[in-house]
Amino acid sequence: MRVLFKKRTLFFFKTYNNGMVEMTKIKKEIQEAKRIVFLGGAGVSTASGIPDFRSPQGLYHVQSKYGVPYEVMLSHSYWEKHPDLFYDFYWSTMVNLNAKPNKAHLSLADFEKKGHHIAVLTQNIDGLHTEAGSKRVYELHGSVKRYTCVDCAHHFQLEDLRPSGIPLCPECGGIIKPDVTLYEEALDEDVLLSALNEIRFADFMIVGGTSLNVYPVAGLIDYFSGGKSLIINKEPTAKDREFDYVIHEDIGKTLEELFG
Repeated sequence: MRVLFKKRTLFFFKTYNNGMVEMTKIKKEIQEAKRIVFLGGAGVSTASGIPDFRSPQGLYHVQSKYGVPYEVMLSHSYWEKHPDLFYDFYWSTMVNLNAKPNKAHLSLADFEKKGHHIAVLTQNIDGLHTEAGSKRVYELHGSVKRYTCVDCAHHFQLEDLRPSGIPLCPECGGIIKPDVTLYEEALDEDVLLSALNEIRFADFMIVGGTSLNVYPVAGLIDYFSGGKSLIINKEPTAKDREFDYVIHEDIGKTLEELFG
């Protein structure tokens, strides 16, 4: 396991053996932490077969078959103007009924089951952290598991719906909207505030599987003032220098080693 770490604003590359020593140190600090917060992005779920968005192979870099970029299709205005195309794209691409929790999700959940206070803040909408067994989960961008009628506010679960076409409310006939945050929409204030408090009072922060390019979520790390911080991402990010430890490895493999 290769570990980069910050010291006096400079990064030093560790050899493999020294990197293993550093991993032992990080693991010990995590085990001793009283409150841990994990902030995860799309990279956490790619091993579950769910595509990410901004990597070179991500959804936003794939030619759209709809004539407009997929990023545009995930906007509130597109949902309003073109619900037929939105839901065709949404059901076929954003909802993966066969996806299962991977090593990253399971490692976080198992660590919590051992009695550790660990809050999971996720930008993902797949619901896999909850399915893995994590209890303290804050879904910052919502979840494909939940839906609401825009007219009568009746709530539904994914299993209540037929994942095809425009979903209509059986109570009033209104359009049912996924409880996910689209572009042009604000994040849920209660969820955001709770997530912010988890970061403020944590004494170890782990960020994983995210390039930290999406705001306001990327700005949450600025509120961390506790002990040590670690970022795990396959590719370098512009914010690597703000962390005490940096690991450019697979998120699932790394969390399994740190929490094992």
